[in-house]
Amino acid sequence: MKIKKNSYILAIESSCDDTSAAVLCNDIVLSNIVANQEIHQKYGGVVPELASRAHQQNIVPVVQQALEQANVDKKQLDAIAFTRGPGLMGSLLVGTSFATTFALSLDIPLIDVNHMQAHILAHFIKKEARQEDGRRKTEDERLNDSTNKQINNFKTKPKFPFICLTVSGGHTQIVKVNSYFDFEVLGETLDDAAGEAFDKSAKILGLPYPGGPLIDKYAENGDPNKYPFPKPKTKNLLDFSFSGFKTAVVRFVQRNVKENPKFIEENLNDICASIQNGIVSILMDKLKKTVKLTGIQQIAIAGGVSANSEIRKQLKDAEERFGWQTFVPPLEYTTDNAAMIGITGYLKFIHDKLDNANALATARLKVDE
Repeated sequence: MKIKKNSYILAIESSCDDTSAAVLCNDIVLSNIVANQEIHQKYGGVVPELASRAHQQNIVPVVQQALEQANVDKKQLDAIAFTRGPGLMGSLLVGTSFATTFALSLDIPLIDVNHMQAHILAHFIKKEARQEDGRRKTEDERLNDSTNKQINNFKTKPKFPFICLTVSGGHTQIVKVNSYFDFEVLGETLDDAAGEAFDKSAKILGLPYPGGPLIDKYAENGDPNKYPFPKPKTKNLLDFSFSGFKTAVVRFVQRNVKENPKFIEENLNDICASIQNGIVSILMDKLKKTVKLTGIQQIAIAGGVSANSEIRKQLKDAEERFGWQTFVPPLEYTTDNAAMIGITGYLKFIHDKLDNANALATARLKVDE
């Protein structure tokens, strides 16, 4: 297939409770619209049925806004990428159905994307340059400007092979990335994910959903070593387990609240700092073992929990102490978003890894599938 100089990809993400659409010109993000679903907050977690209904309401206006912000007409699109899985089946079906129908109506390729691969490949998004007056640069300016080589304050794109720690509310994995399309899982959680450990711990403390960012916020003014929590042991040195950690937090809180009903209120900062330090320490210990076993010192993180300030800090410390090269995605590409689906779709598009309109949504999909 002959690839044009400038390829326009519309990307759609609907794996959980965020409806997102993005438009990319090659590897440059022109727009990245995300519609959040605040209705889940009062339930303390995502309600699948409510999520799928909200996606149905949001997807058309979100796609329209993405095209308008990118100043791209639908007739200019060269392909449509969408999240096939993993995720909530009802949510995935909304995005899959819309993308399939839209691609058929425009007679352009449909590209299915593995959500977990997309989190990792978000590192290959080229940040759009802007003029000093804040104006978005024209297409030629964007694609020819050498300043695009410096994406942001982080290092440039990692080189293969590299190690990626993918951490979110549903997944915690250590992946060896050999190429854009070759992923090898070295370790993964045996039960709960790190993001779930953050959110459930926050719920125990009476914090609203999603609680992970709030633990990060309160931890800023707390003592991370005030309350030590146990580190789980796993048969495979690179696997994770957070169920025991969550149980330890529950028992710790119950025991202390029984002795002092105001314990949480009086020690919230220290409790949050200690919980955060416990979770991040587990993640960092596994990364250190991975580097020792593989010899690979290019380390990336991805997923919603990669927005956590403590893990970013400890990664930077490890870079200085151990000589690692660390790669951290911009905050807007850490949580679920369509830009990461778009960059993955673009890479598949230029490497002629296209799929037909029969691609089906699947709730369970491994990163190496």
